[in-house]
Amino acid sequence: MEEVMGPVSEPSQGPISHGCEDNWTWSKKDASHEVRLHGPGNRVVLFHPNWSSGTAGVRGHRVLNNGRYYWEVRLSHRIFGTSMMVGIGTAKARLHADRFINLLGEDENGWGLSHKGLLWHQGKWSPYTKPFRENEPTTVGVLFDGIAGTLSYYKDCRYLGVAFQGLDKVNEPLYPIVCSTAAKTEMTLSVMRRDFVSLQDRCRAVIVTKIMDSVSCASEPAEEDDNALNNVAAAFSQPLETLTLPTSLKGYLAETLNVSVTHRMTESFSRKWHHESSPRLTPSNR
Repeated sequence: MEEVMGPVSEPSQGPISHGCEDNWTWSKKDASHEVRLHGPGNRVVLFHPNWSSGTAGVRGHRVLNNGRYYWEVRLSHRIFGTSMMVGIGTAKARLHADRFINLLGEDENGWGLSHKGLLWHQGKWSPYTKPFRENEPTTVGVLFDGIAGTLSYYKDCRYLGVAFQGLDKVNEPLYPIVCSTAAKTEMTLSVMRRDFVSLQDRCRAVIVTKIMDSVSCASEPAEEDDNALNNVAAAFSQPLETLTLPTSLKGYLAETLNVSVTHRMTESFSRKWHHESSPRLTPSNR
């Protein structure tokens, strides 16, 4: 049975400092009808674009079980309402409710932290950290350790401690989930990292990094366009083709190379997009 735990000392090596970049985004299919995905790579979630009469959520593509993953979610300055939550859940976790509730953790299918500083699981809550300041941007880091079976949180780069344990006993796939009751609120998926699963995986990351560094940043397109992205991907793939390696090994390297290229491009577009985006409206609804 999963347990809620209080804050403990931060892991000595930080959130997967020796891992590599990960790449995933939110699912258009697994989302409330009151969710709009936009921005670079559809990593920005807009909840209740007009007004709110309930709770909306969205699930990420990443399956977490048996691995170590870290990701950050930036909450816009519109932090208010009944509940804004970040956490994980199974495919059975609800992603919409026609009332204002703490949706993530309402039952055994979800584990979540609300902006009020409360942990939720199996419909029960426990205090964990101070409430987030309303109308101030906040970044929530999530560290999932499928080996130890724990879920921990960071708040604006400060480690808050282990929140849940026993997650290694969950047999169903687990996914990142965010939800909100508040109108016109946004959460943006930013940093994503994962641990290496083997020595082979680690060696692949080193080779891919060398390939990425060998290609000029001038190859990056100015706009997010499918054709431009394909051209950039081809440019990064050329050094791989020159290596004297079996086809199967080249394919293995290409898997991570494609992820790294996508991540670099999306981060580039994300910085440009956030720089050009206009300020949001002030809170006017739940």
